[in-house]
Amino acid sequence: MTENTIAGVDTGGLPTVVIIGRPNVGKSTLFNRIIGSQQAIVEDRPGITRDRKVLEASWLEVPFLVIDTGGWMPAGDGSSLDDKVSKQVEEAVDGADVVMFVVDASVGLTDDDSMIANWLRRTRRDVMVIANKADNDRRETDRWEFLSLGLGDPIPVSALHGRRAGDLLDEVIARFPEEARQHRDFPEYERGDDWDGDDEVAAPRIAIVGRPNVGKSTLFNRLVGEERAVVHDMAGTTRDSIDTLVETEDGPMVFIDTAGMRRKGKIDDSAEYYSMVRALRAIDDADVALLVIDGTEGVTSQDQRLAERVDASGCPILLVLNKWELVPAEERPDRMAELHRRLAFVGDAPILKISALTGKNVSRLLPHLQESIAQYHTRVPTRDINKIIAAAQQRAPGPKGAKILYAVQGATDPPTFTLFVNREIPATYMRYIERTIREEFGLGSTAIKMRVRKKS
Repeated sequence: MTENTIAGVDTGGLPTVVIIGRPNVGKSTLFNRIIGSQQAIVEDRPGITRDRKVLEASWLEVPFLVIDTGGWMPAGDGSSLDDKVSKQVEEAVDGADVVMFVVDASVGLTDDDSMIANWLRRTRRDVMVIANKADNDRRETDRWEFLSLGLGDPIPVSALHGRRAGDLLDEVIARFPEEARQHRDFPEYERGDDWDGDDEVAAPRIAIVGRPNVGKSTLFNRLVGEERAVVHDMAGTTRDSIDTLVETEDGPMVFIDTAGMRRKGKIDDSAEYYSMVRALRAIDDADVALLVIDGTEGVTSQDQRLAERVDASGCPILLVLNKWELVPAEERPDRMAELHRRLAFVGDAPILKISALTGKNVSRLLPHLQESIAQYHTRVPTRDINKIIAAAQQRAPGPKGAKILYAVQGATDPPTFTLFVNREIPATYMRYIERTIREEFGLGSTAIKMRVRKKS
């Protein structure tokens, strides 16, 4: 078994499989096939996958972690972004139990494949050569060309169609340490469980969202404590939503780095469209959203739209003004006034002025996160909610004889209250009741849902 972390990822004692190869050989398609769902963005051109994506899979009741990586290129042969992607691939391979080296059977052996093989032999990892796109018998025969890589017999597979995928996974788990194959129930993981399990034990999920190139990945890496996501000063570097479980002083948290979201009218790339879909899904699944705003630019129309989208999802929002150290002192009051004016609809959402690059004030995020998470999960006893509403109605009776007869909290995440009334309640009075509930139970800026039922 490897150690319990690999490239900064907590493995929980599970064996780890890393998928590598040159760009556009089908690594993400194979990753999705092993996981059993469309988790990684797949596009028929190189450069789509840039960050490591880690998920749990199982085969024959043996659980393991699978890591999808970007395309590896020799140092200096690509751009600085390519070099960062390649560095992440190397970190993922270091300490892996099994490395799947994916090659393209439809193209044949390339110079890049040979360079990767030379590097892999030096790592002394357990490497499997996977001849992908072997969609028929002739392509399976073509795999023998890859014997010259010196990494053993190539294994033919079609990740797209699932051809021989079962044989491949049989071979993968056969290479795991004996204790991993025999002891099939790990204390840290049950089959099919992940961080989205029971509400009482699941780690809270924090989505980091914002426009492209505002510093989301830099903040993500700062919070996680290592260079987990690729950071580059080119908009659109992050393609997929990357999540990492982090142990903090207040317990475990899952931080989710999402792709930058532009207006739909400006999206002319299918990969960017699917990146946006994943980012929106991350918002819907999150317990808290950190909306990162470029302090040097101020609040834009797209920032407003993203804040509206987060607010509509019902999860609490924290406004993070990044790059604040670059804003001239004389412009800062105007920046704050603009933020309060354009994002007034988010209420009393906390505003944090930070520098993700230097780490200044980033530590202040955690207390605010804990407070917002607690508010999001608040459950109020029925007796207490009715006592508060009765007192509110005594201070200010409802108009035209409208009265709330009693109330219950039907759900959390966000707190959701059902009010049983004798007649229709005007919107202004509902806002008064909501404000009273928020103040009395310390719900801060978290969303509150109010459902009204007329008692027959």
